[in-house]
Amino acid sequence: MPKLQSLPDKLFDLFIYLFLIVIFLVTFYPFWNILVVSLNDATDSVRGGLYLWPRQFTLESYQSIFRNHELINSVKVTVLRTVIGTPLSVLAISMMAYSLSKRELIAWRAFTLFFIFTMYFGGGLIPTYMIIKSLGLIDSFWVFIFPGLIGVFLMILVRTYMEQLPPEIEESAKIDGANDLQIFGKMVLPLCVPVLATIALFIGIGHWNSWYDSYIYTYKPELKTLQAILVKILNQFQTGAMLSEAEALANSSKRIPVSGESIRMAVTMVATLPIILVYPFLQRFFVKGIMMGAIKS
Repeated sequence: MPKLQSLPDKLFDLFIYLFLIVIFLVTFYPFWNILVVSLNDATDSVRGGLYLWPRQFTLESYQSIFRNHELINSVKVTVLRTVIGTPLSVLAISMMAYSLSKRELIAWRAFTLFFIFTMYFGGGLIPTYMIIKSLGLIDSFWVFIFPGLIGVFLMILVRTYMEQLPPEIEESAKIDGANDLQIFGKMVLPLCVPVLATIALFIGIGHWNSWYDSYIYTYKPELKTLQAILVKILNQFQTGAMLSEAEALANSSKRIPVSGESIRMAVTMVATLPIILVYPFLQRFFVKGIMMGAIKS
């Protein structure tokens, strides 16, 4: 027979539910408002008062963005770097994590300290640029992939997860004649799916949102990423955001279909929506991967 909750317990549960609903509304509404403004006619948006849904629905702001051929090409570059860079980084990180999870490795402590050192100290922008230039990666697609191939923090997360795996699994595989590569590929990786999915989400978001490396290391228009082009579009419409109220009302009387504000809102949606759509597919791995990877033996 199920145990009945007392009145204080029911009130506490009710408080928790109400608190979570408030947190959801506070975090979700700004994103929803951005969507509403981006889908509303720019001349009507001048009146304000857009809260829950568009008054005059239009896709003109999105059409204005996607008429930009540079942006279409930048979407291809960003998708390509995300699709290629994410699995390569996950593979490289997992291989390094597997090696450093073996404490019997020669100079294990020295290797560990070496990688941890890079988390706190760096050479700076100019030495980094000189190294990348000497490697011939300037104006190359691979400048998006190789310099950031391995993240030390993510490697430590995966290594800690691997250290929690039962050692008997590897011992039984070695008895059956498996070598290290076979153990890594057929035994360890399948057991590390939660943490690998977690770091894949981090890496994918990093690739999708990256724009600084495109600004610094590429000059060809065909190598510009989505975020870099979106920054350029925002700058082009920045003048519209600086118009006085009288000028904005004058533009409203001319029925200009888009404005700097509507373009900025549409750009924000274009930049964030794809990652938001990907997250639900990886969410079931996220908490488990973070919690297991954070346990210290």
